[in-house]
Amino acid sequence: MAIKSRESSVGAWAFLIGIILAIIVGIFTRGSIDPFILIVIIILGLIVGYFVAEKDVQTFLFASVATLLASFTGIQGFATNVSLIGITVSGIEVGKIMASVLGVLLFLFVPATIVVAVKTVFSIAKV
Repeated sequence: MAIKSRESSVGAWAFLIGIILAIIVGIFTRGSIDPFILIVIIILGLIVGYFVAEKDVQTFLFASVATLLASFTGIQGFATNVSLIGITVSGIEVGKIMASVLGVLLFLFVPATIVVAVKTVFSIAKV
């Protein structure tokens, strides 16, 4: 049986809680998000970035940059009325919900990506 380190467990739980919280907050707030919740999501992102193992840095950076680009371009598409902004399903505005979820995901992934990138630069610079 494989032995897991406690650090990766903390990072994994922070990531899971952050993703679930980002989706729930994005769905139910539709743009007007409490700053306290955003601070909690940012702190979870910092924890996730801190606990990324050195062997997983390249994979994490690749996946997080892809997520950041997709979220940012998705929000821009909604903001410029190019995409689903006006579509409603049973009275629920799908575009606003999707833009809100993508925005909250940015608040989770940007700090995590910055922490991992800075850790990587420092590890490369180590002699």
